[in-house]
Amino acid sequence: MKVTAIVKKGNDGFYSIYSEKEINHYSFGGYGESVEAAKANFIFSIDEAKEMIKKEMGMLPDEFTDMQVTFKFDIASFFNYFDWINVSKFAQYAGINESKMRQYKSGVAYAGERTTNKILKAIKKMGAELSAASL
Repeated sequence: MKVTAIVKKGNDGFYSIYSEKEINHYSFGGYGESVEAAKANFIFSIDEAKEMIKKEMGMLPDEFTDMQVTFKFDIASFFNYFDWINVSKFAQYAGINESKMRQYKSGVAYAGERTTNKILKAIKKMGAELSAASL
């Protein structure tokens, strides 16, 4: 089963992860000071649900055996999680104003659909270039 986990930076500066997908009326969520902390909390909520369902049913449904979680980030949470990416250099790579990119990263400003697509295109291009590289 595929689960999409939405990762967002909140106005309080903390990160939340949630999924609209439920299994046996259990939903999953996480919260933390960083995406990494929120992700660990999210995984814990899945493990907790597994234990509770197993207690209730005496077994674990098939949905849990092949569960695949895909994380969908907003821009601020993406750069928090992949903090090794230099935002200024990335902005140049993507053809975006560096100052605006830093604002998107911090959550002070929000990118429109066109800019978000430009950022996503640059991320995918960077991923393809990294995948094609060898040492």
